Amino acid sequence: MKYDVIIIGAGVIGSCIARGLSKYNMKVAVLEKNNDVGNETSNANSAIIHSGYDPECGTLKAKLNVEGNAMFDALCKELDVRFQRIGSITLALDDKDIETLKMLQKRAQQNKVQTTLLNREELLKIEPHLSQHVKAGLLAETAGIIDPFNFCVHLMENAIDNGVDLFLNTQVTSIVKREDGFLINHQFQADMVINCAGLYGDEINEMINPKTFEIIPRKGEYLVLDHFDNAFVKHTLFLVPSDKGKGVLISPTTSHNFLIGPSAEICSKDDKDTDKITINEIKRTASLMVENIPFHQVIRTFAGIRPTPKNHDFIIEESQTKNFINVVGIESPGLASSPAIAKKVIEEIILKKKNYTLKENYDPYVKPYIHIHELSFEERKKWIEKNKDYGEIVCKCEKISKGEILDCLQRSCPPHSIKALKKRLRVGFGKCQGGMCQSIAMHLLANYYKKNLNEISYDSLNSYILCDELKGANKQ
Repeated sequence: MKYDVIIIGAGVIGSCIARGLSKYNMKVAVLEKNNDVGNETSNANSAIIHSGYDPECGTLKAKLNVEGNAMFDALCKELDVRFQRIGSITLALDDKDIETLKMLQKRAQQNKVQTTLLNREELLKIEPHLSQHVKAGLLAETAGIIDPFNFCVHLMENAIDNGVDLFLNTQVTSIVKREDGFLINHQFQADMVINCAGLYGDEINEMINPKTFEIIPRKGEYLVLDHFDNAFVKHTLFLVPSDKGKGVLISPTTSHNFLIGPSAEICSKDDKDTDKITINEIKRTASLMVENIPFHQVIRTFAGIRPTPKNHDFIIEESQTKNFINVVGIESPGLASSPAIAKKVIEEIILKKKNYTLKENYDPYVKPYIHIHELSFEERKKWIEKNKDYGEIVCKCEKISKGEILDCLQRSCPPHSIKALKKRLRVGFGKCQGGMCQSIAMHLLANYYKKNLNEISYDSLNSYILCDELKGANKQ
């Protein structure tokens, strides 16, 4: 099939661009090598919508971070995604750090971001658990936290609902430039190609162009703490940034957990392992910010890889090959910048090539999701009377019902694996990490897709959980 635009990569950038293009009368496809959207860098990050005070003035990072941050209230309302402006505080531990905070405040003024410099006494009024090492802090009230998994999923769901085609498990292995456009994998034709391949953006570019940039993979390891005290930390807390990035943070999440990390070490593109030495260093650094962190509440560690470009700024431009557009090197604050990045690509590059008209029937809204445990008793009763599946709790840690799972499976961007279901609804995200609910979730996936249990994968197509089917295993 011939498309006007093919997007390579269904991370948050590719999904944001796909959703933006779905407003226009054009044929758009997204090719994703994984078994789900948002399964690489977008799957493992700090889930922070940065205010924009930190990037150097005049960079794309600075401009698009500030613009993107301002777009999230309306965007998350349309997409039914959890988003909270809790604010961030960058902490100083000594006089040298305080001077850095003053420099960052000047940069914030240049970037048009409101910040407030607070002394220790002022900080303790809003964050009483800060350590004795903290001397001052820079408060940025517009910073926020988001559910990064569903932000990406709902972007793509809305894009598909508005006509975009998504092809999962479709790794790009060849790109050929022809007179009538591009031929990808000897199968997909397009007038334009947008390279949103994240960690592999340099490799995709070099299929059609000479080498003009390099992506350096940088790994960040994290700890996840269980729900234990909503007042433990109220803002996202950072130490002053270093040449490795913004450094270790402590932050609440939209799911009422707490996140600590990341580290920042150069690695291979597929190295997502965690190690004790790095985790212990993260704990040590975090303890400089907050006293008595309950590390016994850690329920999981994980690692994500950031695609760091050598120039340390976003690369958003048409390549040497006409109509092949690179949108790569999108490291932090890429999540916060994503809607502004999409707007820039669409309005400043694509629509200047051809004047596509807007669809009359475009719908920016995702059908609202029901979160049964967040409803009042009377509201829950009404939903359960309509559909008894909402009264059957599958994940007891996160209080997720069978009805919510079945609704999710019927969406246009559904989960095809245990991990994909986990990302969308948090089934298996709690203290037991799927120990009690994973088998039930597997049965629901198997029944819906009419598969055997040993065909249900954890993540990628061949990451099977069961090797052999036990006698009677498919019986409910």
